[in-house]
Order: sequence, then C-alpha cells, then structure tokens
Amino acid sequence: MSQPEGASRGRALAAAAPLGGWRAVFNRWLILPAAAIGALVIGAVIIAAMGANPLTGYHALISGAFGGSYQLASTAVKAVPLLLVGVGICISFRANVLNIGGEGQLVMGGLASAATALVLPNLPGFVLIPLVLLAGAAGGAIWGAIPGAFKAYRGVNEVLSTIMLNLVAVQLMNYLLAGPMIDRTESFAVVGRIPQTRLLSPNSWLPIIVPGTQLHLGVVIAVLVAVAAWVLLRQTGFGFRIRAVGLSTDAASYAGMAVKRTTMLALTLSGAMCGLAGTMLVFGSISHRMVTDGSLTGFTGSDGYYGIVVALFAGLSPLWTILSAFLFGGLLVGGVSMGIALNVPYSSDLVTTIVGLIVCFVVALDAVRRRSGLPAGAAGPASVRELLTRGWLRRDDARATAVAQAASGQGAAEQPVPGQASPEPAAAADQAGEAQP
Repeated sequence: MSQPEGASRGRALAAAAPLGGWRAVFNRWLILPAAAIGALVIGAVIIAAMGANPLTGYHALISGAFGGSYQLASTAVKAVPLLLVGVGICISFRANVLNIGGEGQLVMGGLASAATALVLPNLPGFVLIPLVLLAGAAGGAIWGAIPGAFKAYRGVNEVLSTIMLNLVAVQLMNYLLAGPMIDRTESFAVVGRIPQTRLLSPNSWLPIIVPGTQLHLGVVIAVLVAVAAWVLLRQTGFGFRIRAVGLSTDAASYAGMAVKRTTMLALTLSGAMCGLAGTMLVFGSISHRMVTDGSLTGFTGSDGYYGIVVALFAGLSPLWTILSAFLFGGLLVGGVSMGIALNVPYSSDLVTTIVGLIVCFVVALDAVRRRSGLPAGAAGPASVRELLTRGWLRRDDARATAVAQAASGQGAAEQPVPGQASPEPAAAADQAGEAQP
C-alpha cells in the first residue's frame, strides 16, 4: 500500500470513529429509554385521538406515582412482585429457557405460603415470616421444576407447558379458595362465599417500614434478592453454567457441563422467585389474606406477565431490573390517577396499551442492537468466546478453550478437553458438570 493510500485510509477510519462511538453509546445506554419515550409518544397520540389532553394525563400519571411519600411508597410496594418475577425471568432467559409461567408460579407461591400461615398461626413472627417466605419460594419452585424437567429430559416446549400450567394453577386456586381454604368465620357469613382465606395471623404480616404508608419489609427483601441473583449469575460457577448453556448448549455440552440439569435448575430457580413474589402479594397486602375474583388474573393482577416486560426492559440484568420494576410499578400505580384525570372511555386500558408499545419498541430496538454487533438478550457465538475468555472462570483454561472453539465451530472435534475421552456420552458430560465448581 502506498503512503497516500495509507494516509487516506487512516483519515477515513478517524472520521468514522466518532460515528461508531456514538452508535455504540446509543445501542448500549440509550436504546431502552428511547423505547420508553417512543411508547409514551404514541400513547400521547392515542390520548389526543380520544379527545383528551395528553399533558393532563401524563401529569396525573407522574403525580400519582411519584408525587409524594405515600405515592412513592405505593409505587415501591407495587414494584416488589414485578421485581421478583423479573429477576426470575432474568435467570431463566439467560439459560435460554422462556418461562411464561410466572402467573401460575405466583399463584402456587401464594397458596403454599397462605396454607403455611393457616396451619401454623401461633408461631412467633421471627419464625413464621421466614417460614412463609420459604414456603412460597418452594411452591413456585415446584411449579417451575415441572416444565423444567419436561424441557430438559423430554424436549417439551417450555412456552406451551408453562402457559398450560398457569391455567392449572388458577383453577386449583379457585377450587381451594372457594372450598377447603375459604373464610368460614361468622363475620363473613352474611357477605357470601367470597373466594378468600380468613384473616391471616398478624405474626405473618410483613412489617411496615415507614409508618403511615404501605412500605413493608418485602421491598428490602426484593432488592436483596435481585443483588443476590446478580452475584449468582456473574460470580458463581452455577451462574457461569447458566449463561454458557443459554449461549450455546452444544458448546456447554462439549465442555462437560450438565446441560439438562442446568436447564431444569434455571427454571426451578426462576419459579422460586415468582413464588416468592406471590408470597409478597399475600402478606404485604392491605387485606392480609389471599383473595381472588375467580378470573385468570384475579389474584396476580397480571404481575407474572408484567415481570417479563420488566426483565426485558432491564436487558435481563437483575440489577437493572430494580430500576425497571420501580418505573413500571409507577406506571401501573400512576395509571389509575391518569384514568381518573382523563375521564374518557377505556382510559383504564391506556396503561396496558403503553406497556404493550414498550414491549414492541424493546423487541424492535433489540434487533437494531444485534445488527450493530452488540450482544443483546440472547447473544451469539461471539459472546460465548467473550464470556469464556474474559470471565472470572479463566482458571479453567482447557474447558474454556474447548467451549469457545465449539461455539465458533473451530476444531471442536480435533481438540478434546484433557481428561475427557469423548464428548458424546451424555452421562459423562453430566458427571463432568457435577465436578465443575
């Protein structure tokens, strides 16, 4: 290459660098706020088309969600189940397992925790509160382990199985709350057979942190769970296996990881987070009882579905899910005030419309991010190599190299992992995965 040609190429690269830099900044930091702004702009057009003032509506939304200490507390409380479900979705989606069963896992967590409080009402609070939290997590975990096992060991599509189990859980809840667990006290005999439990033991109620508001201990617990989930995914061997399996099951299997077990455990842990969210709905509520209206979302309020949006908006990061859940909690809480202020037909559906628009924008802009070469929610082989060569597990160089080669399709068969005779037998792979710290 001649000197003038080299100089001209250098000037071209220098001119293109700022553009690439700004594009990278937008794709990494501004793409999700842009999705929210785009959804709000279209929402404003819809409000105007209905004959109302968008500024009035959005002012009422912001005031109703963040206008004072009571509003902020209500938003934080509403964000608790969204945050816990969102954290569970982050875990399962990182393993490339699409958990759409948050609604059913919420229900099962609520049922398990409410039944525990009904059976053991006289235990002291410092014993009963952790017990109901564990019971709720266990109920959700069991409901998540079922489709997880079907997915891992029988190849059943987890989207179909989790959606079907949502319906099963709701019908089971309707039966229990209208039958064995129904409130049979004399005070409700004149009201009718409302599908709800009796008032749960005060020892099981989540303590109020700020007097005069609804802010309870569940807010702190949810934030701690989100931080723990981030540590799990980024700083532990199990989290490494979850991410590796999600990025490439073939590469993870070749490296000796227990792919089937990791898939099932990821959905089990995701269900546990959703079950814990169901516990918060019961013991952090004003009524301090489990109640439904018999509909599919009568108990959950669609939090199992909103949690998926929260996780996607946070880029499947448990830490960013904290902020995302708070914003969506404010959107749902403030949406009530917006509907009252606008006083137009179908105003109650505006928030649902805006949430749906946000989902559409997030998915569309996620495709833009992929085309720009930045890893999105589900990354490709390049991200496998980055994960295995820059992560804290670099000490396992032989296995990391093998997985990176398998992910990129280079020399996977020619260079086996030292100490591993053949990658074909699934049992040998599972045993190797058991030995991985």
